[in-house]
Amino acid sequence: MLVLRVLGFVLLLGLAGGAQAKGERAGVFDYYVMALSWSPNWCALEGAAVASPQCNIGQGHGWVLHGLWPQYHQGWPSFCPTTEPHPPRSLTRTMADIMGTSGLAWYQWKKHGVCSGLPARAYYELSRKAYDSVVRPAVFRKLDKAVTLPASVVEDAFLKANPALSREMITITCRKGHIQEARICLGKDLSPVPCGRDVVRDCALRDAVFEPIR
Repeated sequence: MLVLRVLGFVLLLGLAGGAQAKGERAGVFDYYVMALSWSPNWCALEGAAVASPQCNIGQGHGWVLHGLWPQYHQGWPSFCPTTEPHPPRSLTRTMADIMGTSGLAWYQWKKHGVCSGLPARAYYELSRKAYDSVVRPAVFRKLDKAVTLPASVVEDAFLKANPALSREMITITCRKGHIQEARICLGKDLSPVPCGRDVVRDCALRDAVFEPIR
């Protein structure tokens, strides 16, 4: 009886925590989160160690599209069952210019794209349209050495470059002392919308590392 009570309590906590779902119905979600990753920071933390081609000197990647993620107002679906065929390599390769590698494009389809309810080609086209709809602040491409800065500076730069955005529509994340991502919330028509409470978790670091493009 005690074991059953404990299991019930754990289940209740899990339901209240807004954790990701798995195997939810494709096409049923509330909005998108577009995650833009600063490529030089990802390379410094892990990409270079695994010899990702995204990190080769001269690639010139700055803000790359990590993914376009279907989102609930609380929590998010993933790995949804779909009858849509998986994308061929020729299609995922077309996304490498904005996603860094075709491998990332494939994984994002497998985990998140299947939940959009769209065919793979349409999902990638929507992802590119979302990426193009947001101005990535040019100032960060001008850095010639690593700097430390408050995460709020990155958010301010995006807000200045995108007047349609407000602070509740974007969040900046950090990882291991580095700026990690700018996450922007978009409606199904890709118009900016307020993020859910589980998305708005701004990094509070005042000395986050920001690596230059190499």
